[in-house]
Amino acid sequence: MSDENQIAIPRPFIDLFIPKGSIKPSEPRAVIAERYELCEDMAQMLTEHATQRKLDLGVPEEMVLERIHRGLIAEGSVVRAEEAGWVVCRLAELLGWPLPEWAVVPR
Repeated sequence: MSDENQIAIPRPFIDLFIPKGSIKPSEPRAVIAERYELCEDMAQMLTEHATQRKLDLGVPEEMVLERIHRGLIAEGSVVRAEEAGWVVCRLAELLGWPLPEWAVVPR
């Protein structure tokens, strides 16, 4: 069995690749899987950073997530804007932090 068939990609992530008014993703599964792995890894790697920033700065969780989001959408980022939103949502989920209203990816 190939690695491609072993990756369970969450529907909200797949939805990032479905244009409005369409039912099919704009990219092949292999590309979506590659992007998913990058974004999931990014969220996992940011857990320690986010926790430490909250402690160091003494700011609310929402502010930490907002700062991380700004960094993820900055020029030169390896993730696209819609992926950055997903990464922040996943990060909040991993940390058990409330999801800020601004971070919800609209569909």
